[in-house]
Amino acid sequence: MSEVRILAAARAQGARIATAESCTGGLVAAALTEIPGASDVFERGFVTYSNAAKEAMLGVSAATLAAHGAVSEPVAREMAEGALARSLADLAVSITGIAGPGGSEFKPEGRVCFGLARKGAPTRVETVEFGALGRSAVRAAARDHALGLLEAALGASEGA
Repeated sequence: MSEVRILAAARAQGARIATAESCTGGLVAAALTEIPGASDVFERGFVTYSNAAKEAMLGVSAATLAAHGAVSEPVAREMAEGALARSLADLAVSITGIAGPGGSEFKPEGRVCFGLARKGAPTRVETVEFGALGRSAVRAAARDHALGLLEAALGASEGA
């Protein structure tokens, strides 16, 4: 996966990108903005580590957080949709997960939920179990997976 390809595809489509990140703490935004000229495509990034930030900055529902917990597909969906609604972007990716150490029987270390929202298309969510790789490795794997989601979304819509 390549940040250069993501930015080039978005540029070719006239699409702008936003990110909504929790466990990755802005790693996806950092990867995209590492590329010179990213400002014409990367619209903004939200780092919403706490539940209060998810609610205030992205409009994630307190009821959704209470019912499902922060690490859940419903929260990933609301994060991605919130980033899209609160930005000038056309495409938004969200990440919420348990980087570790720790976790629980029900939400183990390495579980990360992703959302991908695009104007005019249904929001997609998925959960990936990276396993107990260690905090840095889980965060890096989640960053790379989110970049892959962006790349696939932009590649799938080329020629459409």
